Amino acid sequence: MLALLGVLTVTALLVLIVSRKASPLVALIAVPVIASLGGGFGLSTAKFILSGIQEIAPVAAMFVFAILYFGIITDAGTLEPIIRGIVRAAGARPSRVVVGSAVLALLVHLDGSGAVTFLVTIPAMLPLYDRLNIDRRVLACVASMAAGVNFLPWTGPTIRASASLHIPATHLFRPLLPVQIVGLAFVFTAAWLLGRQAEKKGSDRGSTRVRPESDVIRDTFGGDPTAGVAGISELERKRRTPRLLWVNGGITIAIVAVMIAGTIDPAVMFMIGTAIVLTINYPDPAEQRARIDAHARAALMMAAILLAAGAFTGIMRDSGMLTAMANAAVGAVPPRLGPHLPIVLAVSAMPLSLLFDPDSFYFGVLPVIAGAAGQFGVPAVQVGQAALLGQMTTGFPVSPLTPATFLVVGLTGIELSEHQRFTAPLLFAASLIMAAAAVLFGVFPL
Repeated sequence: MLALLGVLTVTALLVLIVSRKASPLVALIAVPVIASLGGGFGLSTAKFILSGIQEIAPVAAMFVFAILYFGIITDAGTLEPIIRGIVRAAGARPSRVVVGSAVLALLVHLDGSGAVTFLVTIPAMLPLYDRLNIDRRVLACVASMAAGVNFLPWTGPTIRASASLHIPATHLFRPLLPVQIVGLAFVFTAAWLLGRQAEKKGSDRGSTRVRPESDVIRDTFGGDPTAGVAGISELERKRRTPRLLWVNGGITIAIVAVMIAGTIDPAVMFMIGTAIVLTINYPDPAEQRARIDAHARAALMMAAILLAAGAFTGIMRDSGMLTAMANAAVGAVPPRLGPHLPIVLAVSAMPLSLLFDPDSFYFGVLPVIAGAAGQFGVPAVQVGQAALLGQMTTGFPVSPLTPATFLVVGLTGIELSEHQRFTAPLLFAASLIMAAAAVLFGVFPL
């Protein structure tokens, strides 16, 4: 009964969001509450919600202050050198710019945080995409692909799989390194093809040549307003503080370094960083309030969605619906498929990201699957590796159960359903290609 209720709850949530019948905020709150009350949990529903909110609160705080932090340093012009460097390296051809976006996202994601990857890559590249008239969905897609395929020993899914199966993270990751290389080759190939498609669309609209690099740099960074695309306003130019470029950059590097080291919680670092860059770049309290107001809408919306997502996962987990769904799924596996569970899991791992949040899957579902696979003589390490090929790796940037998904759509200004329809097929393709590579390289024996 609980398993059926859980499936109906998740299905209703996805249908409402994808069909745009309800906003993600409303769906994440209303659907699980109705399901919990309908399942007879009564006032315990409130406890489930509070439990989920308490777990998500540090993440919400991190996102709020990260949005403020990167908004402030963007206003100050700190990210301009990043964009200039990519423009000069890639030129102004959309095919090269899109590939450059994937490179940037891949490098930033070396810290293992999808949130930081999107917070750095999207604001840095979005002005360039707009100047070149490249669909914003392409930026969301390539950033998602680069971050999704770049799973590392210190990223969340690997750490969770290691902890839940009691297997060292390096034992899970090392055999998957050649598989990941194949996945990254697909990412850059797809990025190049998306860029070529953007060039073709631009040609079809009447632009018969690619705009010179100097023109793009001039327009993007506040050049002659009489050019084809207007430059930045005088007010925006006054907000920039080029004299503090190295100071802002140093603070940003320090924050990311501390996050990689794991010595201080990211929420604390972004809170302190926001206070520092706000003070040194805009000493006037009135201007500080103006900068906060400029980014408050995005921060507030993100915080609200994150807390709603916490309520959803709290109800699903504490009510037992997630565990019941996992047990029902494993019980439905035919005996002949038992020895091939890693391949089955690798193929279904990415879509499972739409049904289970990372903690619920890796700590609740994965041990159950590994136990069932063990009955067929399948090592637990293969089950963990299969999960890493899609479950909250390639799947996390489009899953409504992860805050990073809403960060992507919020920063790019596109609808969640548009992002999912555009990006999910390519992420699923990357997962399938890596699964095939894992079989080819002998990670999963047939």
